Parts: sequence; structure tokens; C-alpha cells
Amino acid sequence: MEDCVFCKIATGEIPSKKIYEDESVLAFYDIEPQTPVHFLVITKEHIENAGSITTQNSKLIAHIFEIISKLADELNIQSFRVVTNSGTDAGQTVFHLHFHVLAGDVLGAMA
Repeated sequence: MEDCVFCKIATGEIPSKKIYEDESVLAFYDIEPQTPVHFLVITKEHIENAGSITTQNSKLIAHIFEIISKLADELNIQSFRVVTNSGTDAGQTVFHLHFHVLAGDVLGAMA
């Protein structure tokens, strides 16, 4: 997508503080962290949100969670939360599938 900020980050057009990258996903620290550890894992392929997951791309989602687990281990994170918003009413502001990983503090109950 031409105007998608996460597509631009995935291609390197917009810089990010990367912590992991492979051929299909990118993980980088959030520029406005909500917890002491806050990074995002995005698909390099433009997928709008969780409502756009299909049988053709669902293996990518399993891969993302494998990467989240690997990064949590590498960063010595014992407890973390993974969040994705799907749609405007759910709070999605960037319409490119991404997962927030939050850790480093006691996290309260979800909404």
C-alpha cells in the first residue's frame, strides 16, 4: 500500500529500531511505548487487520507468535501481553496487521 506507514517501515523507507527481521515479518520498538518494553511485530505483506486473515496467510500468524516467543526469551521477558486491534471501533489506527508486545510492568486487566 502506497500510503501505509507500516509498509514504509517494512521496506526501510521509514527508519525503525529493529529487533528482528526475516523475509515475512519485522519487529521493532514502538516510538510511543506504553510500557517499559513495547515492540511491534508486523507482516511485511500488507494485510489490513485480523479480519483479513485467510487460509492463504494464516501460517504467517503462527510464525509471528513464534517470533514473539523467541524475542521474549531473548529479552528475558517472563510475562507479556500481545494485543492487536481490528477495525476502527476496536482502536485500530494503522490499517496494517500488527501485534503490540507489552511487558516490563504489572499490566492491569483488559478493558
